[in-house]
Amino acid sequence: MKHKLYPIKFRPILKEKIWGGEKLNNILNKDSNLTNIGESWEISDVEGDTSIVTNGHLKGQTLKDLLETYKAELLGEKNYQTFGNKFPLLIKFIDAKEDLSIQLHPNDELAAKRHNSFGKTEMWYVMQADKDANLIVGFNQEMTPEKYLKHLEDKTLTQILNFDKVKTGDTYFIEVGRVHAIGAGVLLAEIQQTSDITYRVYDWDRVDDEGNERELHNDLAIEAFNFEMEDNFRVDYKTDKNTSNEMVACPYFTTSFLQVTDSILKINTKDSFFIYICVEGEMMIETEHASEFIKQGESILIPAGIETYKITSTNAKLLEVYV
Repeated sequence: MKHKLYPIKFRPILKEKIWGGEKLNNILNKDSNLTNIGESWEISDVEGDTSIVTNGHLKGQTLKDLLETYKAELLGEKNYQTFGNKFPLLIKFIDAKEDLSIQLHPNDELAAKRHNSFGKTEMWYVMQADKDANLIVGFNQEMTPEKYLKHLEDKTLTQILNFDKVKTGDTYFIEVGRVHAIGAGVLLAEIQQTSDITYRVYDWDRVDDEGNERELHNDLAIEAFNFEMEDNFRVDYKTDKNTSNEMVACPYFTTSFLQVTDSILKINTKDSFFIYICVEGEMMIETEHASEFIKQGESILIPAGIETYKITSTNAKLLEVYV
């Protein structure tokens, strides 16, 4: 029997990382005994890491189960025709206690050919940053494959990379083929295509407990680079209250900034599911049949079949995402 759909919450999938820290526990209240948690996968359909529902009568079912049962009612007609029983987005929180590796991601064509996967276009919203914390995005000068490879060989890669100091609210759009890394001291929300394909090009000569360096992917990476990219990765956006302020619109997702200080009625005209990521404060979301509460560090999925819902808060800052 098919139950009526409602706003759905999922159990976070926590990932220990060599560079992870304590902020996902301490700031975002992820209840875990793990140390060095680098990532919390909030909504995931990555093979082997499928999200599990934690609320309502669908509790215990996986995102994959929901897709197979509800199809377009969950995704929207257009999305279901495009993606079938595959959820197109992966939502994460990331805590970098140490610098992440310098890396990039392949486009759809390359990822499909090599890994039977989507590419990995993504965006970052900085939720908290320690003093002088930075992100690496792009190069600080015109770049060619030859010049890049020479710096890679000479271990002088950091001389040609662009470092940006960041603060809460800073937002970056990371297209495929763009070199990047999250710096130590940054806690952020990440919205990306459903893909776990990353090409590491430099890992700061780090070694694990056994003295092994992590694998690099320079042979794969060189073909994935786009050396022609403009420096258009910083996202400017409005912060008008109680309305959706568009931040990023690309073929893979549209994300808006929504600060709620009242009660607002949302009408879904997009033929898509919506995801709300709470980056500050807390809020109530109400539909005809259900209501759910989310607070900072939580995410919720509104199925495409829910046409109207109400968001109420005095202090919530949300990222609103649809495809």
